[in-house]
Amino acid sequence: MSKQRKQSAKPSNKGSIRIIAGLHRGRKLPVLMAEGLRPTTDRVKETVFNWLMPFIQDSNCLDCFAGSGGLGFEALSRGASHVSLIELNKAAALQLKENQQLLKTDNITIINSDAISFIKSNTQKFDVVFLDPPFRKGFVEQTTQLLNENSLADNALIYIEMESEQNDQKLPLNWKLLKEKVAGQVIYRLYQKT
Repeated sequence: MSKQRKQSAKPSNKGSIRIIAGLHRGRKLPVLMAEGLRPTTDRVKETVFNWLMPFIQDSNCLDCFAGSGGLGFEALSRGASHVSLIELNKAAALQLKENQQLLKTDNITIINSDAISFIKSNTQKFDVVFLDPPFRKGFVEQTTQLLNENSLADNALIYIEMESEQNDQKLPLNWKLLKEKVAGQVIYRLYQKT
């Protein structure tokens, strides 16, 4: 009996995310609990997708630092035509592939790579980009400049989530801030390339 209790008390290295709306509404997907992985909360995700509602249908989306895949899978569920998920952590990328199989979808591409290398060699144009990099690593400015050079469709929308104390990032001058909110230690914004 005590042995069973010990086993059940063993910490799990998996959590889950929930798809809020669309085709896969209510589905829970397992998430690897890796260091630095912070899935976007349901509250923030709901706000972001309310902002994106008029634009997500039939869009080509890129999730640069996919992590749990919460933003990319939500975009897919809400009608994106294709979603590319970029994730450097190999185990997290494998979990994304397993979740793709759970959803039985073939319009997701999962790439086990770092976002900077992917963007430098990318030839596609994306309509919607999700940028939620690891905090305090300086990725926001570098990634946004590279995206602006060759990866964004005309009038593309870019969602950025970052720590609120880092809200003075130098972003491309041709990006217009459309929406902004703060939730605790996180600031999240929606920009449009003009």
